[in-house]
Amino acid sequence: MADTAPITRERIKATEAAIRPYVRRTPLATADMAEFGLPAGPLTFKLEFLQHSGSFKARGAFANLLLRKAPAAGVVAASGGNHGVAVAYAAHRLGVPATIFVPDVASPAKQERIRGYGAQLVIAGSLYADALAASEAHIARTGAMPIHAYDQAETLLGQGSVGMELEQDAPGIDTLLVAVGGGGLIGGIAAWYGQRIRIVAVEPEASPTLHVAFAAGKPVDAPAGGIAADSLAPKRVGELMFPIARQNVPGVVLVTDDAIRQAQEALWSRLRVVTEPGGAAAFAALLSGRYQPRPGEQVAVLLCGANTTAVNFKD
Repeated sequence: MADTAPITRERIKATEAAIRPYVRRTPLATADMAEFGLPAGPLTFKLEFLQHSGSFKARGAFANLLLRKAPAAGVVAASGGNHGVAVAYAAHRLGVPATIFVPDVASPAKQERIRGYGAQLVIAGSLYADALAASEAHIARTGAMPIHAYDQAETLLGQGSVGMELEQDAPGIDTLLVAVGGGGLIGGIAAWYGQRIRIVAVEPEASPTLHVAFAAGKPVDAPAGGIAADSLAPKRVGELMFPIARQNVPGVVLVTDDAIRQAQEALWSRLRVVTEPGGAAAFAALLSGRYQPRPGEQVAVLLCGANTTAVNFKD
């Protein structure tokens, strides 16, 4: 039976307690924006790419496996890559069979990690929506339990624990920049913070899922392409996250693929941090000037994933 209860701070707290033995409390890094050629000001990075399985997705994966009972047929996930890696990892840790469906745009690094955790990997179609359809057919045949990448209450509750950690470790921030694909991460974080800070959604111009949903007043199909297509390009944002975002996220900043590449390179050059394109998208909004902080604003950026082998920076 689907969980239809609201995504509240109390439920996020309870979920965080359940997943705590299985996830990392990821650290912060601080810098001055002047280090990146921006007007001087404090800058905090939440290094969520250091999470187990290489992205924030491990939180939602463990939440699903710990708060729901998997059948003998195991669990199934459709993913652009990171969610599949996370479900494979969590299922491996908890001894549950897992089948992961990904489109052919999923990076080799993510495919390799899914196989490495012992899950069955199925490549289906060229878009996340294709992998999702194939996974649904598999569920109908086998009775396996689906773990949705973003439109599942337990997924949002797990991802909301990122916000809980950040508020505890960096209580003075005014603004948080968060990359958006299907919206599970920003939905969980927005449910935690409400309107106590400014939460800025960042999307690639080539896959503006939340941007078009805000314009339409509901989740609708959006383009799904660009450099971050394997992590930020679902067909549409989730139904569960949308009302949370509409209430607590004031708008969306769109960034180009070139800006994302430049953000990856700057993070490597200045911090010696490697992120995948989707993991650097939030910082791209700041670095490119698409988001311009006010004087004195305390800004944080969530670096959410690093499942890549494409480390070809100049130095």
